Amino acid sequence: MKALAFGAPLAVIAVLVSALSGCSAAAPTNDDRVHVVASTNVYGDIAGMIGGDLVDVTSIISNPAQDPHSYQGSARTQLALSKADIVIENGGGYDDWVYSLLAGIGGDKVLINATALSGYPRATHFNEHLWYDFPTMRAVADRVALRLSEANPAGKTTFHANAHRFDRALRALENREHALAAANRGRGAAITESVPNYVLEACGLTIVTPPEFSQAIEEGTDVPPLALQHTLDLFAAGTADVLVYNAQTSGPQTLAVIRAAKKAHVPVIAVTETLPAGRDYLEWMDATLSGLERALT
Repeated sequence: MKALAFGAPLAVIAVLVSALSGCSAAAPTNDDRVHVVASTNVYGDIAGMIGGDLVDVTSIISNPAQDPHSYQGSARTQLALSKADIVIENGGGYDDWVYSLLAGIGGDKVLINATALSGYPRATHFNEHLWYDFPTMRAVADRVALRLSEANPAGKTTFHANAHRFDRALRALENREHALAAANRGRGAAITESVPNYVLEACGLTIVTPPEFSQAIEEGTDVPPLALQHTLDLFAAGTADVLVYNAQTSGPQTLAVIRAAKKAHVPVIAVTETLPAGRDYLEWMDATLSGLERALT
């Protein structure tokens, strides 16, 4: 299978996605499937790509209106976790409710933690939005394949073949990041939150928003007036070549920044924390890179 070229259309990504889903073995009975519970549909989708018909996946958070940071869980969530063979979480403070609910269940669960697999040190302001970091998602997929193989040895060939195809699709996306970095290194990117920072930095862009602004937005606190003014000034001054904002949160400061960017004719790109309806993980990341390609060229 050929790797995707720079600027590859969504249809080509779809071919890879089809290959991922099509190489699974025939569907067994429900009782034979490995039960996977993921904190969000991002990790649930990746688990489904690796496991195919040999897994049963439950994603706790799939509604964009739900905030994984503040989600508390419910008896229904705890019941789903109690039945899981494998649990996948983001970690890094993003979905700590997983630990709280598992503590109330008792017993050992196979837990896959994306933060632990990322290799990034837990700094004071650790960026937990790891699904925009392709090396980490590769590590997650590989770990999923390993744990599924342990739970269902008969499916080992299927799991690792699917992980290999997923890896090839990620490498195609990384090639596009490298091409963007070669053409745009050092250009400025404004953000409302740190959600897209991994992919922006991989594309060679420099985050120019004052940290005080994005941290306040993420924490739901008032933005310091000086930080807000500095952020608004980025666009008129030509410091920011693109604005990337989290579409799942909103407020007067975020709207003011979007208006300032549009007034200065700076391209505006929306990103999200959970999968958009009708797209899988690879299609979602393809669309994100396509938006950056259009904005920067």
